[in-house]
Amino acid sequence: MEHSPIKIRFCISLGRDKRVNGPIRFLKTLSGRGFASEERLGFISRPCRRGLNSRLTGGLLQSIGSHPLSQTRKMGKKSRVKTQKSGTGATAAVSPKEMMNLISELLQKCSSAAPSPGKEWEEYVQIRALVEKIRKKQKGMSVSFEGTREEFFSELMAWAAECGASCDGFEISNFADEGHGLKATRDIKAEELFLWIPRKMLMTVESAKNSVLGQLYSQDRILQAMGNVTLALHLLCERANPSSPWLPYIKTLPADYDTPLYFEEDEVRHLLATQAIQDVLSQYKNTARQYAYFYKVIHTHPNASKLPLKDAFTFDDYRWAVSSVMTRQNQIPTTDGSRVTLALIPLWDMCNHTNGLITTGYNLEDDRCECVALKDYKEAEQIYIFYGTRSNAEFVIHNGFFFEDNAHDRVKIKLGVSKSERLYAMKAEVLARAGIPASSIFALHCSEPPISAQLLAFLRVFCMTEEELRDYLVGDHAINKIFTLGNTEFPVSWENEIKLWTFLETRAALLLKTYKTSSEEDRSMLEKPDLSLHSRIAIKLRLAEKEILERAVYCGRAKRLHFQKQLDEGAPLPLYEESDIALLENADAKLPIILRKLEEEDERVEEEMSLAQIKPDAAALDSSKTPVLNGQCKDLNGTQEDPPGGDAVVKVIEVEKHDPSTKQTEGEPKDDGK
Repeated sequence: MEHSPIKIRFCISLGRDKRVNGPIRFLKTLSGRGFASEERLGFISRPCRRGLNSRLTGGLLQSIGSHPLSQTRKMGKKSRVKTQKSGTGATAAVSPKEMMNLISELLQKCSSAAPSPGKEWEEYVQIRALVEKIRKKQKGMSVSFEGTREEFFSELMAWAAECGASCDGFEISNFADEGHGLKATRDIKAEELFLWIPRKMLMTVESAKNSVLGQLYSQDRILQAMGNVTLALHLLCERANPSSPWLPYIKTLPADYDTPLYFEEDEVRHLLATQAIQDVLSQYKNTARQYAYFYKVIHTHPNASKLPLKDAFTFDDYRWAVSSVMTRQNQIPTTDGSRVTLALIPLWDMCNHTNGLITTGYNLEDDRCECVALKDYKEAEQIYIFYGTRSNAEFVIHNGFFFEDNAHDRVKIKLGVSKSERLYAMKAEVLARAGIPASSIFALHCSEPPISAQLLAFLRVFCMTEEELRDYLVGDHAINKIFTLGNTEFPVSWENEIKLWTFLETRAALLLKTYKTSSEEDRSMLEKPDLSLHSRIAIKLRLAEKEILERAVYCGRAKRLHFQKQLDEGAPLPLYEESDIALLENADAKLPIILRKLEEEDERVEEEMSLAQIKPDAAALDSSKTPVLNGQCKDLNGTQEDPPGGDAVVKVIEVEKHDPSTKQTEGEPKDDGK
């Protein structure tokens, strides 16, 4: 299949953001566990993943993180759509002073010190009560469109064609449980370039600077620091502008979403004890804080006087904008290719998710986003893309759906060697030589085996005796033996294997006990026909976490018994020899930990979900080879902790495949729960 020439491609990623370490306390307070460096005020999110299509050798393809909202169905879907009827709605009877007092109270509540452990739910309930009081008084004040979302699809397609986008070979269609998506109107071959969207159609941070929002942007440090917040307000301003060039796109966005921001309190309660709960609570708090802050700015800042939001900026408006951006934002290069910026990509973001590889990139030569087919599609089949290797917790929090067939699902586990342990220094040194910190976040996977090479290496060192530690520090071939720590072919000793798998079995069993319901009870609840969609999503996520932990318990027990048998039978231990280093360095073999990026599992997930700006090395950009930006793509309201600035690594590679995963211990790893 012939494709148009693609000389330079930059990654596109739908993502999220992380947490702010702003230079001033107020900035930090606003961002909370939200965005990246100074670039966040707090939507919440997690990692995205990357994959490269082998045919796109010039292509820089990064995971398309979050995206069209969805429900709880199989192939990644979008949220339900409620028809918005009136143009403006009746204004609720509330005085400006009364509303400002409520907003000030909300901002103060959301900006106060973090609650003590165990008090997070109580704080959430209090914040939610304030928000509901505000929403009640704002009822009928939001701007909306007459007609249904579906009525505007033809207008979107016509606008896309007029702008030079590809509109041949597919159409927008409703796929029942999966919501709206793209349907092939002809046969499309795998890797065929079938969709491209020119820059003029994209809503970006740059277009926001050149819009009515520009004057406020030039004065407001929060907007300057956080591109995703800028994009959310840009979306609201353009929605309220009758002459906006983006109206054909905005009118086709869902009227509401299935992200946890739209859950009722009882529906959120289903997530208690899950790993997602802290991010969900932070997401709500950050969104409420951002809303209160910008409400005051819009009504008091002189440079906000011309914004079309002064008479209609409700919490529901902001929640909608946050969810629209959080589920659709992508990173694209700026016009000169020197850095990346955030963008909403009309039409392309209609594609639903399935397993596969990233097949979308940005062609700087033609200045457009391009997407090739993930596989062969027959006429009338739905066209899918791959959002990235996200866990279901990430999909639920940032995309609003649970993906049934998620090969990348995982449960995080925080482990660390206790500093009070007698052998701490020796263990920390061995781990450091392997490129692993003494305390880190790992992951238990839904696949077999449930642990990564990094976690295997950590547990082996954690369970070493003093004699074993000394052997890996000063023994024969000590340096080379470090390479074997993450390789299943070279156990430290049968006793060490027995201890580490016993620990894993015990720890997973303890984590299972933290849930209030059993797996059987969750399955019974899911059989109820009257269960709400959001409750169903939450319970499915809760059950998926338990099933991963149950598999870890089973695997740990089986491995323990296997190695106990090896010990009892006096089986010879596979010995490391100098020649084995060739095997370890083979790309197809289990690579030594030290040769892989330390956080290849979990860290890479987090890296791809970050919204930090990429500042590539000028030398790399001048290279004749294709620069691959290992950028960070994050969702709004992030929960990750990233270093300020978030500079990305620039590599010159032809094809690179990535994969991710990554939790604390004591004389036995300390577990901070989920």
